[in-house]
Amino acid sequence: MTIRKFFNLVTLVIGAIAVTITSLGIGKLAYTWLPPQAAAESVLIDDLFSFLVTLGAFIFLGVTCTLFYSLLFHRAAENDYSDGPHIEGNITLEVVWTAIPILLVVWIATYSYQIYEQMGIQGPTALVHLHNPMGMESAYAATNDGLAEPEEQIDVLAKQWAWVFHYPEKDVTSTELHLPSDRRVKLALHSEDVLHGFYIPAFRLKQDIIPNHNIDFEFTPIRKGKYHLTDSQYSGTYFATMQANVVVESPEEYHKWLAKIASHKPGTAYNQASAEYAQSITQQVKTGWKTVAPAPAPVVNYPG
Repeated sequence: MTIRKFFNLVTLVIGAIAVTITSLGIGKLAYTWLPPQAAAESVLIDDLFSFLVTLGAFIFLGVTCTLFYSLLFHRAAENDYSDGPHIEGNITLEVVWTAIPILLVVWIATYSYQIYEQMGIQGPTALVHLHNPMGMESAYAATNDGLAEPEEQIDVLAKQWAWVFHYPEKDVTSTELHLPSDRRVKLALHSEDVLHGFYIPAFRLKQDIIPNHNIDFEFTPIRKGKYHLTDSQYSGTYFATMQANVVVESPEEYHKWLAKIASHKPGTAYNQASAEYAQSITQQVKTGWKTVAPAPAPVVNYPG
């Protein structure tokens, strides 16, 4: 083996190790780019995201470093305008650089589908009434004995432009979503008018809510705190005002809150869309733009 080949081999090995370590570091750093993990499903999603970032960083750095290496050590000498060596096709190389991307795509697809299975949320299959033959293992937070806690069921109504949450346990409603931590929660999603999107970034979960369809949506909150729910679909003029707080608290605090608001008389909650629409009507200067009148402000036991 010539000194040149030995130098190239050492450079290749050192470069591959450096690129691998750097890519793993970038993949770990990707966890800090996202909101706090507030649901069991968010852990799975973040692991998948970190994996994709690591893989993307490895490919990017590998290609970039190869280009820089070629520019530094294999460029033509000054004033050398001769043609480069004639190189015929290399069947082995072509097979390798075709097979590797195919294997990577299959790997990513398989891993992504496994994550979806573990999350155990219902998606579009519920709309076409298909029976999923594959058993889905829910990504719930395990208790000391390793068993899932009983589900908490909450009805979610989306309308232009407000969220209304109904808790069958006490038959009460609110415009603020309260959830018990470390409990499997099942939401029954309904739309009163148009397409809406249920999206909580801290949970890494999004589900379209389609009119005339009831969609069951499951997840497990695992971190106490206040989070943000927004409409991820453009549902009309005031869709940006369709937001709500999501409060995750201990099961004891959750049931105390339910008992407390059960004694509240229903009242009209403040609705920003309705307020802005009323203000636009009273304006002396008319823009000429037509818009859908918001649904009446919701009447709830707890306005949030």
